[in-house]
Amino acid sequence: MIEDSRSILGIPDDYLVGIVPASDTGAFEMAMWSLLGARGVDLLAWESFGQGWVTDVVKQLKLEDVRQLDAPYGALPDLAGVDFDRDVVFTWNGTTSGVRVPDGDWIAADRAGLTLCDATSAAFAMDLPWDKLDVVTWSWQKVLGGEAQHGMLVLSPRAVERLESYTPPWPMPKIFRLTKGGKVNTSIFEGSTINTPSMLCVEDHLDALDWSRDIGGLDALIARSDANFAVIEAWVSASDWAAFLADDPATRSTTSVCLKIVDPWFEALADDEQGAVAKAVASLLDGEGVAYDIGAYRDAPPGLRIWAGATVEADDLSALMPWLDWAYATVKAERGAAAA
Repeated sequence: MIEDSRSILGIPDDYLVGIVPASDTGAFEMAMWSLLGARGVDLLAWESFGQGWVTDVVKQLKLEDVRQLDAPYGALPDLAGVDFDRDVVFTWNGTTSGVRVPDGDWIAADRAGLTLCDATSAAFAMDLPWDKLDVVTWSWQKVLGGEAQHGMLVLSPRAVERLESYTPPWPMPKIFRLTKGGKVNTSIFEGSTINTPSMLCVEDHLDALDWSRDIGGLDALIARSDANFAVIEAWVSASDWAAFLADDPATRSTTSVCLKIVDPWFEALADDEQGAVAKAVASLLDGEGVAYDIGAYRDAPPGLRIWAGATVEADDLSALMPWLDWAYATVKAERGAAAA
C-alpha cells in the first residue's frame, strides 16, 4: 500500500510514507504534536477542519507564537501574508467549504519553516507540489472511497530533520510517537502500523490503488474528478437558483463541491428559514433515493455539498442535476403555499 501510494502520487523517493491510526485526523494530529513548537506558526483556516487544527494548536498544545489567518466560507485567507520563516498549517482542499488553494506557487521554495498540509480530500484528485510540502496527510476514505480507519502520513527530509533535532515539551501519547531513541521510527514507514488495521480494509484499498493504476494513474484520477466537476459547473452556469460557494473559479474544489442558494425568494427568508429550506431539499432527495447526505456541512452556509471525486461517474452526476431542480422547486412551492 505504501509503495503503490508513492508510485501513483509521484511522492519523491527521499520522502517517508507511513500508515498510522485514526484516519487523516490521526495522521495530522501526530504531525502537529510531534513537529510544532520549534518555531512560530501561521495557521490558515477557511472551513471547519482548518478551524479544528487551529483549536488544537491554540487550546491543546497551547502554543503562544501563533498567527491565525482566517477567511469566511467561500473564500481563502490572504496567501501573500503567510510568513514562511514560520511553520505553516493548512488544508489543501476545504472539504466543508468547497474552497481549495489554487496551486503551490504561493509557498516559498526557500522556506525556513515547515509546511503541514492536510490533503485528505485532495490526494488522488489534485496535483500536489511535493517539493513545497513537508508534511502531507490523507485517509483511505476520501478520493478512493475506502475505509476511513487509518491515515497516511508523508514526511519530507526537512520534516525528518525536525523530528530528530527537536523534542516537544509536552507529554507524547503512545500513538503519536514518531521517534525512537532520538531518531525517526523508520518501522512506521515500512508498514509496521502502531495499531493493527483490518486486513479486509487493506485489501479493499489495495484494490482501489490497482484500479487507479489500471485506468492511467494520477492523471486519469484528476481527469475523472475534473469531468465530474464540469457536469456540476455546466448545470450551475444555467441555474437561476444555485451558485458555487467559492466565488473565485481558481479556488473551487473539484471533489467536495459546495453550492449556495441565490434565489431572491430564498435570500429574503430569515436565517433559520433558509437553513430549513436547504435541509428540506436534501431530505427530499434522500427520501427519493436519489442522493444521500448532500446537505451543506453544519457550520457552513445553507446549501448543498456534492462529492465529485474520482470514484463517481459523470453520467450519475448528469442524472442528478434535474433532480436538484425538482427538489428545490418542490420545496419552494410547498413553503410558498404554506406562507400564503
